[in-house]
Amino acid sequence: MIELPRAALRAGEIAESAEFFSFGTNDLTQTTMGLSRDDSGKFLGTFVERAVLPHDPFVSIDAEGVGELVGLACARGRAARAGLKLGICGEHGGDPASVAFFERVGLDYVSCSPYRVPIARLAAAQAVLGNKR
Repeated sequence: MIELPRAALRAGEIAESAEFFSFGTNDLTQTTMGLSRDDSGKFLGTFVERAVLPHDPFVSIDAEGVGELVGLACARGRAARAGLKLGICGEHGGDPASVAFFERVGLDYVSCSPYRVPIARLAAAQAVLGNKR
């Protein structure tokens, strides 16, 4: 699991002995943004309402911060191991905007809660079709 910013930055070294990466995007969001998912519910709504954040980063991936780490880790990991399988584990896998982002950075799979699987499958198909245009 790539759940810490340092692991994302050292992805090339990790890939030398790993056959796949699964990004724990919930934990990576917490550690990158310095937010506790358990406590942030008290103020994230206000942050989004006042445009401090564009959206709740635990619902839709923070593409400019956390996403950049994911993209960097993908590039560094695949540079070290060409066939490296890449995916995410977490609620971001059921968010259409996040799924589209993960398709753009080259992830092979997303996983999410069972009730979000239909949304994730549709979003993945739309992302693939969107990239072919």
